[in-house]
Amino acid sequence: MSANDQPVSPGAKPHVVIVGAGIGGLTLALLLERAGVPYVVLEKTSSIKPLGSALSLSGTVTCLFQQLGLLEEFQEASLKLETVNGYDGNCKPTYLLNFEQLRKLSGSDAYIVARPRVYDMLYNKIPKEKIYLNKRVLSILNGDIGARVTCTDGSNFDGDVIVGADGAYSPVRQGLFQWLKKNNRLPSSDDVPMPYSCVCLVGQTRELDPEEFPAIGKPSSAFDAMISITPPYTWVTFTTKQRTICWMVVEQLNGASSKEHDNFRNSEWGQEAAEAMANKLRDFPIFNNGTSGKTLGDLIDKTDKNLISKVVLEEKVYKTWYGGRTVLIGDACHKLNPSGGAGAMSAIHDALCLANWLNVLPSLSVKDIESSFKEYYQERYPYVLEAYKASAMRAKILENSFGGAIARFINAKMPKWLFMIVLKKSAEYRPQASFLDPAEDLGTVRAKGQTSLAKTRILIQALLKKQQQGASLLLQPTISADPAVV
Repeated sequence: MSANDQPVSPGAKPHVVIVGAGIGGLTLALLLERAGVPYVVLEKTSSIKPLGSALSLSGTVTCLFQQLGLLEEFQEASLKLETVNGYDGNCKPTYLLNFEQLRKLSGSDAYIVARPRVYDMLYNKIPKEKIYLNKRVLSILNGDIGARVTCTDGSNFDGDVIVGADGAYSPVRQGLFQWLKKNNRLPSSDDVPMPYSCVCLVGQTRELDPEEFPAIGKPSSAFDAMISITPPYTWVTFTTKQRTICWMVVEQLNGASSKEHDNFRNSEWGQEAAEAMANKLRDFPIFNNGTSGKTLGDLIDKTDKNLISKVVLEEKVYKTWYGGRTVLIGDACHKLNPSGGAGAMSAIHDALCLANWLNVLPSLSVKDIESSFKEYYQERYPYVLEAYKASAMRAKILENSFGGAIARFINAKMPKWLFMIVLKKSAEYRPQASFLDPAEDLGTVRAKGQTSLAKTRILIQALLKKQQQGASLLLQPTISADPAVV
């Protein structure tokens, strides 16, 4: 990988090293598999362990799932999300969010799906020989001719592109930022720790009895959000197709409590810490389809301990997403408040946009690679900022604070015309892969904003035309210059 190495031939497919087997990393791997772009996936754990409980996915990913042949499997594993019902700490109704109009605008329902099912759908479609477990990143190298990931076990993985899909504490981002800082290319705003404002406890129960939990088995997900009478807790429950209840408790942190947690800046704090927090929350009531008497403790008791996680949640959108041969996707470059339910969708959208550009690189030079990374960033950054703001607003609605009360009042009193503008904007971005057959889009609002689709389709069509012309020349009979030769 030195400057003396032979340069690669223009137009060659890049070899991609994806670090992280989360939702974003696995989505990118499957897309590259379909595009015929070589890749490997490096995962630091010994098995694919999906942290969290469930995902909320809307019509903005339906077209992609249709293109990948996953839509039917996804829908069979999911429940429709029609409303979010808000209650106070005594389970009295306070607000309602209805997704009926969003369904019409985007052409698809919103869904609640257990996170492990999404992992399984993606993971099972990827050749296992391309996924390497127990590969914790030690360092990355951005070279003129190639890039290298070195792992703590001494193994090296060489490629043309490194993708950091390794979460909020991304070692790839840290290595990239060190390299950029050394070259005076890192903004000062990115050279600070990722801030965080809340602690979250999540879990998913075992299969439940509908007699005890009446919301189980219904055709749509019962999504209930409770706001405690006294701060700082908010908790939500939602049912899945697998007859389980996913639950999440958010503890909002003020300045003092943030400092209290400063010694534990990890993505997961271990089983003891999770159990200790769970014990504090046992008496919190849950709506349970209007049946009184049930609490979070009933759900905790029916949740396997290894499916309960305590995590600290950061909120930040970095300005820097790429440099040299390295690029970031998902939580590695933007971490959104989970209350908005946009984290997984944003990671999927990142993977799709990046895959479109990796498929049409004109050459494997650093210049052309960074140019494609810039196109990816320019498309995704504005949408991520919008998702960040929407997630922050959703989080504010769930807060037991004066600001939260104002946010709920504004949400309830918002004029219908203004509400429709907000919905249309959220439904417009329905991206597709340019290298797969187009999906049928049933949205009533026109899909727009995906520049990678339009631009890379033009490049693909130009390449196909060039290949067809070349094939046509090869098939033409040889014409001799000697008229005596027949």
